[in-house]
Amino acid sequence: MSSEIELQSNSYLFGSNAPYVEELYESYLDNPGSVADQWRDYFDQLQHLPASDGREATRDQAHAPIVESFAQRARANAFVARAQEPDLAVAGKQVYVQSLIAAYRSLGARFAELDPLKRHDRPVIPELDPSFYGLTESDLDQVYAASNSYFTKADTMTMRNLLKALRDTYCRSVGAEFMHISDQAAKRWIQERLESTIGVPAYSTERKRYILRQLTEAEGLERFLHTKYVGQKRFSLEGGESFIASMDEVVNHAGENGVQELVVGMAHRGRLNMLVNIMGKMPGDLFAEFEGKHTEGLTDGDVKYHNGFSSDLSTRGGPVHLSLAFNPSHLEIVNPVVEGSVRARQDRRGDEEGNEVLPVLVHGDAAFAGQGVVMETLNLAQTRGYGTGGTLHIVINNQIGFTTSDPRDTRSTLYCTDVVKMIEAPVFHVNGDDPEAVVYVTQLALDYRLQFHHDVVVDIVCFRKLGHNEQDTPSLTQPLMYKSIGKHPGTRKVYADKLVAQGVLAEGEPDQLVKDYRQLLEDGQRSIEPVLTDFKNKYATDWSAFLGAKWTDQADTGIPVAELTRIGERITAVPENFTVHPLVSKMLNDRRLMARGEHKLDWGMGEHLAFATLVSSGYGVRITGQDSGRGTFSHRHAVLHDQKRERWDDGTYIPLQNVSDSQAPFTVIDSVLSEEAVLGFEYGYASADPHTLTIWEAQFGDFVNGAQVVIDQFITSGEAKWGRQCGLTLMLPHGYEGQGPEHSSARIERFLQLCADNNIQVVQPTNSAQIFHVLRRQMIRPFRKPLVIFTPKSLLRNKDATSPLSDLATSHFLPVIGEQDENIVAADVKRVLVCSGKVYYDLVHARTEGSRSDVAILRVEQLYPFAHKAFQAELQKYSAAREVVWVQDEPQNQGAWFYVQHHLYENMAEGQRLGYAGRVASGSPAVGYLAKHQEQQKALIEAALAAKFKGYMLTK
Repeated sequence: MSSEIELQSNSYLFGSNAPYVEELYESYLDNPGSVADQWRDYFDQLQHLPASDGREATRDQAHAPIVESFAQRARANAFVARAQEPDLAVAGKQVYVQSLIAAYRSLGARFAELDPLKRHDRPVIPELDPSFYGLTESDLDQVYAASNSYFTKADTMTMRNLLKALRDTYCRSVGAEFMHISDQAAKRWIQERLESTIGVPAYSTERKRYILRQLTEAEGLERFLHTKYVGQKRFSLEGGESFIASMDEVVNHAGENGVQELVVGMAHRGRLNMLVNIMGKMPGDLFAEFEGKHTEGLTDGDVKYHNGFSSDLSTRGGPVHLSLAFNPSHLEIVNPVVEGSVRARQDRRGDEEGNEVLPVLVHGDAAFAGQGVVMETLNLAQTRGYGTGGTLHIVINNQIGFTTSDPRDTRSTLYCTDVVKMIEAPVFHVNGDDPEAVVYVTQLALDYRLQFHHDVVVDIVCFRKLGHNEQDTPSLTQPLMYKSIGKHPGTRKVYADKLVAQGVLAEGEPDQLVKDYRQLLEDGQRSIEPVLTDFKNKYATDWSAFLGAKWTDQADTGIPVAELTRIGERITAVPENFTVHPLVSKMLNDRRLMARGEHKLDWGMGEHLAFATLVSSGYGVRITGQDSGRGTFSHRHAVLHDQKRERWDDGTYIPLQNVSDSQAPFTVIDSVLSEEAVLGFEYGYASADPHTLTIWEAQFGDFVNGAQVVIDQFITSGEAKWGRQCGLTLMLPHGYEGQGPEHSSARIERFLQLCADNNIQVVQPTNSAQIFHVLRRQMIRPFRKPLVIFTPKSLLRNKDATSPLSDLATSHFLPVIGEQDENIVAADVKRVLVCSGKVYYDLVHARTEGSRSDVAILRVEQLYPFAHKAFQAELQKYSAAREVVWVQDEPQNQGAWFYVQHHLYENMAEGQRLGYAGRVASGSPAVGYLAKHQEQQKALIEAALAAKFKGYMLTK
């Protein structure tokens, strides 16, 4: 039989099987040595097939014509020797063998032995049975080609051996999902890693002892706490102890592969165990927290299972810095915070691929499937502004979710991890009662992330021995599950018995390990050695310069006019042969005149000069948001686009990246359409980098509503709870211009309600000099506090809101701006109007039109912390005035009124009366009808300036 006949008889070169042939041919093109000799010889011949135009085909010929040639040859029987017909029966069975292999790779996870409780019968999956393909018992000992698998180095295997290898690899303690990945190289990498070991790790006796020690410590801590601190919440890890073995492998294997830092985000379950048994927190310190010890320096503090921690550990590969992020009860909200912190650390190191800093996210099964921020964070993974080189996800899957409800109500997907398929991340489900398999897939997953810089998931299927918390009685609603759990001896006992049966341990050794660890806990000593107490990480951020600084409103933010002009010329220049849009060209020309002092500065130029002077001084700037490059209202144009560019990936120029040769980085990102995840990311970034002005800008201020959890749980309370300073800046467009309820209010009242203990800053600047100074002040002062800026919309191009260049040189940010009209005589003033934001200009115009000289107008530019001295100094100028009226655009139950009235009252003179002029209370932020908006706006201005004020008045 010729080689062609043999190839035909023992494979399936037929049109209906083109996908298999195509895959072999792709492997051949990547590496000719990766396919069997017969296939390689055959493909070598195909390299010289005539092309359609009569020329000889070349090595890089597209494979589609080759596959088509297979089909044509099959139809014409062209490559069968004249002397012999092909054995179609054998060829057909070979097809079925390949289909069986593909079925196990795709569906094997569904048949895997993943549940430690064994509560359900394994499903019937016909595609995994040879009989589905018409194969019989007599076929099992036939030899078939196995060149498309990695079970053996030989080209062939009996079907019996092949079937056993498939079941051992894909249907035992590990269930792998990876066939949804479109990257062929990634799929083959996973296939080779799994199939070359038959899915079974080969660990030494010493390694097995080490794994048992990890389980012993995990179980031992939980049982110790359960008996010593009865009834206290700790969110026990019992039932999921293999997680500790998994995390230990993450830390050590990451160290072996050059990772220098790991940042971990996780919710409550297992957190205390992680702190003690992985990070080396002293058990005695944890016990003190159970006994009510407070952390000094914190105004409020937090419960012990929310707190973060960091340590430097000695691993198999050297020192590794491990940080556990602080996390509130909103579970998965920590995901983007971790990613932002990691990105900041990577940027600081110049770690562009993410080889040195690794994010690790630990999830609960119900939260992973149920919380939308998970999807939002996954969507950031491969984007330019937010990618971190891939995240290692570990799921502590207790199979019941957040409480003792029916598991059928926890999700609509087959697996809790199905959401990650949106980014084609592989998932390795593993039985938590097989700790060796857990460690094995953890190493596999980490290697995948380091190799492909892509997200990957380890889903540890385990159980929860106790309730959602230790005060719960889960058997009330889950009697069947908890009967099974009650009979389960525990993962440590299962594994210890296995090692004794294997002869790895003597009969009494596991019990001795338990006693030894118990004694360590009694003594309050750690079991993690060594924790490196004197290790110095040269990339660590020193926050000491920002701690303990007293609040001040002032900072020297002025820049000499000559320097402003020089910088202004740089940021308005474009490269030669770069064609900007005519509207942008006019804007650049106008800004050039502004920099020369020939025109007043508009808002966009005030911003640009603030950014440019900061990066020139060594402060980085990072601004992100859905329209940040151009600006939602087309006022920024930080990114210029060549109008003659021919490709999507080129043709942009960012002037602020070209201020000087030695400047700090300037980054501007048009974010994905997300608020919660993006704001969480930027909070994490700012918390890890105090030397970068980190800004998140809402497309409209109202949209910050979608990130309220980040505001409440991190931005406004993080310092009080955890002592974490953060200089994050929020820019929230705010203003009533008749755009309806969703585009008017950034909810000033919500932020002011959260203000206390100088936790954040809330400002509403009204001209370009003010935005210049407040942005520079944010970095120059020696402390870091979140800054919330209510930015304008109509004022962006309002000539009244412009500033002379000299105001950027000689002035500073003014928390209160007094009366600006020199014609207003203080002794003649009968009423003082106090306001914030755009309404100031409406009042000024109306006063001018009405020729009112008995009304003074004060602007509060910084609402919190309220500048009492500055405000009092301005108000005292009008001691003869009997009326002080707060004026706002917002409805009475919104805006700043309820917050600001007591500050105004406190600074009023005896006999003065306090009033309110604005919209009436409303359940909606603004009306949707333009005519009604204009009617309301006219009414509130008229009320403020009425000859006799009508409305609420409070006399001091």
